[in-house]
Amino acid sequence: MVPIHFYLIVSAIMFTTGVVGVLTRRNAIIIFMCIELMLNSVNLTFVSFSAFLGDAAGQIFVFFVMAVAAAEAAVGLAIVIALFRNKQTVSINDVNLLKW
Repeated sequence: MVPIHFYLIVSAIMFTTGVVGVLTRRNAIIIFMCIELMLNSVNLTFVSFSAFLGDAAGQIFVFFVMAVAAAEAAVGLAIVIALFRNKQTVSINDVNLLKW
């Protein structure tokens, strides 16, 4: 059996990679992929603690997180497609629709 700290280290690396990707990249699709990476790292943490503690609550919570992530991805990709159709770019720097 693999110790829990290995899962937590992998989860921390995944989350850090996601945060760095969100903060440094300007492509909207890559930012969405980094957000999904962060959500999956949180799911890995939930499942690892759930397995370690012998409680199924963490695994049940992961299903809710996955449902929210799927909805977020669907809405986010629809927004990116609409943005690309109007502006012909997916760069965050070129989009200032909400700015005054």
